[in-house]
Parts: sequence; structure tokens; C-alpha cells
Amino acid sequence: MNVLFLCTGNSCRSILAEATFNHLAPAGWKAMSAGSKPTGQVHPRSLALLAREGISTQGYASKSWDNLPATPDIVVTVCASAAGETCPAYLGPVLRTHWGVEDPAHATGTDEEIDAAFVTAYRILRARIEAFLALPLDTLSQDKQKLKEELDRLGSLIPEQQH
Repeated sequence: MNVLFLCTGNSCRSILAEATFNHLAPAGWKAMSAGSKPTGQVHPRSLALLAREGISTQGYASKSWDNLPATPDIVVTVCASAAGETCPAYLGPVLRTHWGVEDPAHATGTDEEIDAAFVTAYRILRARIEAFLALPLDTLSQDKQKLKEELDRLGSLIPEQQH
């Protein structure tokens, strides 16, 4: 099963989700990411955070959805539509779900405050990915409607803040 994490710039959230998913996923599940208007580079803070978490950053790049390496089975949009950000609509017969996350690339303030925005986005995505991978995927991959319901439910999952 191929999962596509999709946002606008493909420099922060979708890259964090792709790398985290691939780090945690069982055999047979693969994530990729893309943007409708890719920035052309992965945000350095995304790469630094993944490295701190022990997740490989090898081979990740900001790319367009026009040249995906495989056809996705599931598309997860991660744009923050509540912030007025328009989610790209992937065209194709795929299961779609939305996991809105604020874009840390737009964070302002001190280095610590900007880093905190990246950590928050990562924690939200990781919690949702861990919950996704804890689902009975063998059963759900046979029942697309039930899988969509579960994925939609996970889109509202917010991890408790760690102190």
C-alpha cells in the first residue's frame, strides 16, 4: 500500500510525515510526499528534527505530485485549511483523508519558538501515524469505507503536550 502525504510546498509537514511513516511502517507499506507547488527544497529545520529523532533523511526532496514514483492508494492532505490554506486536490481513484497541521515554515519568533512549531507539527503527525499503524491494517485494507472512517477520525487526534 502506498500512502501519499500531500501539502502545498512539500518542505515541512509532508516530508516529516513521509519520513516518519517510512521509519515506522511495516513491510508492504510505503509513504511518499509531494506538493502542489513544491518549494524545491526541504526545510533545514525539518531535516534537523528528523535527524534528532533518529529518522533517516536520506533521499528526501521537495517534489511535485506530477512525478510520483508510484500510484498512491491513500492520499493524506496535511495542510491547515483552518488557516485559510487551500488543500491541493489529488485527482485519481484513491482513498482521501485530511490531517490538518499548521505549517511550521510560517512560524515566527525566536529560534526556540520556531523550533517548537516544527516539534509540534512532528508530534501531531507522529501520533496520527502511530495510531494509523496500530489499526488492524490487514482487515481495513479490505474495507475501504471503514479504513476511510478510521483515517478521518485520526485527523483530529492531537497528542497531549509533553512538559
